Amino acid sequence: MDITTIIGIIIGLVLITSSIVMGGDVSIFFNLPSIFITLGGTLAATLIHFKISHVAGVMKIVKIAFSDPKLNSSELIATMVRIAERARKEGLLALEEDVNEIGDDFLERGMQLVIDGADPELVQEVLETEIIYVAERHAQGKSIIEAMASYAPAFGMLGTLIGLVQMLNQLNDPSKIGAGMAVAILTTLYGALLAYLFLTPLAGKLGVRSAEEVLRKELIVEGILAVQAGHNPRMIEEKLKSFLSPEGRESVDMIRDRRVHAEQQTPVETAPG
Repeated sequence: MDITTIIGIIIGLVLITSSIVMGGDVSIFFNLPSIFITLGGTLAATLIHFKISHVAGVMKIVKIAFSDPKLNSSELIATMVRIAERARKEGLLALEEDVNEIGDDFLERGMQLVIDGADPELVQEVLETEIIYVAERHAQGKSIIEAMASYAPAFGMLGTLIGLVQMLNQLNDPSKIGAGMAVAILTTLYGALLAYLFLTPLAGKLGVRSAEEVLRKELIVEGILAVQAGHNPRMIEEKLKSFLSPEGRESVDMIRDRRVHAEQQTPVETAPG
């Protein structure tokens, strides 16, 4: 799980809630009609704009903002190097028994194509096509969240107008003015909170995570093609490290050093006699 997303939401909610509590009665910030106008209006406008299947599927994409990949880029490179070492020693077919235990679905599918004897051009075409459609799905999910972020403040303002009409209609009865004023102010507050604490940051996070995911998949494609071509594992590692920052490259080196150390510590079995 991506802890930064959770931490950001918690900090925002705690600070805003604390400010409300320190100001007095918390219950005055709850108004059911304002919630209906803001949330209901935002959802209705979103359904008008997008197909219901797209809106229903956006939650799967939103999970990206709250989750980390099973293998980060450094671990992927280390995995690719181990695959290359085994393929170089035992051949590509020797990888078949372990291909489903790699830990990355995209890498597993690509290696299965290689093991099945697909041409490098076909492997590259299949994997790059998947990358394109993954990026498009993420972009569509991001556009839905961005649209909702734009609708929420608008319906907050609409609620403000509704509240003002109700308030002006009750000027002859001062005891009823408060209800209209509450709707007028709180819908704007709800719309702003929904848009600027949740939806807009979430859309931005989805964009960042989508770019990271595409980069990871491009790294995997390069690694698979290099393994299929029989390149030296050390050269494959150096080639794939070009995708990473200096810190990421150091992480790859640390993973390799730990693996080498573990192999050196493993006792070698000798034949009896």
